[in-house]
Amino acid sequence: MFFHIKELQYHAKPDCPDPVFARRLQEVLGGQFGEITVAMQYLFQGWNVRGDGKYKDLLMDTATEELAHVEMLATMIARLLENAPMETLEQAMGDPVVAAIIGGSNPQHAIVTGLGAAPSDSNGYPWNGKYIAASGNLLADFRMNLTAESQGRLQVSRLYQMTNDRGVRDMLSWLLARDTMHQNQWIAAIRELEEKEGVIVPSTFPKECEIQAVSHVLYNFSRGDASAYGPWAQGTAPDGGTFQYVAHPEPLAPAPQLPPAPPYVFDTPPHVLRDQNPGPHQPPMA
Repeated sequence: MFFHIKELQYHAKPDCPDPVFARRLQEVLGGQFGEITVAMQYLFQGWNVRGDGKYKDLLMDTATEELAHVEMLATMIARLLENAPMETLEQAMGDPVVAAIIGGSNPQHAIVTGLGAAPSDSNGYPWNGKYIAASGNLLADFRMNLTAESQGRLQVSRLYQMTNDRGVRDMLSWLLARDTMHQNQWIAAIRELEEKEGVIVPSTFPKECEIQAVSHVLYNFSRGDASAYGPWAQGTAPDGGTFQYVAHPEPLAPAPQLPPAPPYVFDTPPHVLRDQNPGPHQPPMA
């Protein structure tokens, strides 16, 4: 069960209306790394845990908090849209500079949502369930959670620099602090799982089913050799293997030769492909 507490987790009240910034806040509400994404990601990861215990509770605790952040942002967006003097804005459109600024607002806030937030990003693109990862493998999922919190905190940091509104900055300061906690908790959980089962996901896949001769090889596919000077090119790998570096990779298989497709597929006819004039380094096609 879920219970809704009417009080907000933290303050969400701006000093002044600002429809342009309301649009910007939509990114961290309904964008790829917004609060809706992390809330749904953690909920489905928690629901998919086959058993009880601290990892499931950690996911459900954090997911429920993220729902509170969705409500805070939706409230802030609605308040940024309050008392926006539309007639004044329309009159100001005669000034091209002011018109450019007003053009940064989201007309859907007035037309579609009635001066409220929407489950969409700052360009009005609807939130998408494809943003979330819930695989059933906790180590893989916790690493995705760390990425989501890192990207989310980065975006909130940028938004913080885009406003001087003390009320908005106060709420963003709270979100930044909570993102700091969430990054730390996922790092701690990842390290604990790595100590228990190793660093490679999935840890249970049989090693003999992979070609182990290349499982710790860095191939240099760039001009120059700068990548050779990192810890990923020499020494011990995180899983205990030994890194190797190949400066000039060679192909291990011949060029593929595909037979013609059946006539009913209507691909380009084989005789058209055979009639190509070979380039200076291209052998004639058989």
